[in-house]
Amino acid sequence: MCRPDYFDVTYSINPWMNPAEPVDRSRAIGQWEQLRAAYEQYGHQVDVVPAVPGLPDMVFAANGGLIVGDRAMSARFTHPQRAAEGPAFHRWLTRSQLAAPVAATEPNEGEGDFLVVGDRVLAGMGFRSSPAAHNEVSRHFQLPVVSLRLVDPRFYHLDTALLALGSHSVAYYPPAFDSAARAILADLYPDAIVATAADAAVLGLNGVCDGRNVFLSSGADELSAALRARGFHPVGIDMSELRKAGGAVKCCTLEIHRR
Repeated sequence: MCRPDYFDVTYSINPWMNPAEPVDRSRAIGQWEQLRAAYEQYGHQVDVVPAVPGLPDMVFAANGGLIVGDRAMSARFTHPQRAAEGPAFHRWLTRSQLAAPVAATEPNEGEGDFLVVGDRVLAGMGFRSSPAAHNEVSRHFQLPVVSLRLVDPRFYHLDTALLALGSHSVAYYPPAFDSAARAILADLYPDAIVATAADAAVLGLNGVCDGRNVFLSSGADELSAALRARGFHPVGIDMSELRKAGGAVKCCTLEIHRR
């Protein structure tokens, strides 16, 4: 995670961002701290990437790269406003010794668009990460990549429209995807939770599941009820201030995936 010490909305690169709307940085930090505390309360270790002045979106650590086993890839951002985040996360990955990182050569926004679900990677395209990046990720991590096209600009990253639930299932919002992607998801995950428009509107699918607990935005009430019915334990976190930049729980969390 990366503490939002410099969080702000000074530009607009997705429909959630409005530079004319005031941002309360202290409130954003408080919400981030609540998320970190929730992870630690449920037994997870949180490493903190140092924030960099001038990079207000660096709090969205999921976009910084992908880590699977002993391999890592740092991001290459599509928009120039975020371009310096890729090298910043690459430096941290190198120092962390979690895995030997390579830098993406194709437009690739890390776990924003690449979600590990069991023995495959679901990959978003259409707004940020490119199809060529899907091939690059598959080659580097030696995992099959399933490409899914996003069509609603509000859900510009895959992790805003799809939540991985362990190794065998997902929750997702069908209108965020084109017809081909919807058919793929229905085939791969016939028991998936189908989220409502209300859940999607609060970025409820932008969550993290550890196999039992699901950390997600408070206000995703129908999704939380569906998760409980499946035996999961939803942990709601208020992410309303960070949502002003188009991110929530998952965006703030770069997971370390074991083989």
